Amino acid sequence: MDVIGIKTCDTCRKAVKALEEAGKDVTFRDVRTEPLTMAEQVKFLHYFKDALVNRKSTTWRQLSEEEREKLPLELLGAHPTLMKRPVIVDGDVYHLGWGKDVQAALL
Repeated sequence: MDVIGIKTCDTCRKAVKALEEAGKDVTFRDVRTEPLTMAEQVKFLHYFKDALVNRKSTTWRQLSEEEREKLPLELLGAHPTLMKRPVIVDGDVYHLGWGKDVQAALL
């Protein structure tokens, strides 16, 4: 199971900890040091649509109005931390965030 996010993100850390405690084999990937490939961006946008872009993040608030109007693919390429996190890949099933629905599906 792959968890993709940012190592300093509390939600990502909670997800990894809970999944490991549940006996899952977890691999964590920090998008700051290992950004999403174009293929991954396209795949994740296919599954999650615009929800993949975190419009409540500090990074989003720091963008100019002009930058905010760019396509999600452009935004994620230029600003990997704009990705809502974590993205959890469990085989061919994809989950976004660490809400109760994701926790119920994975724990």
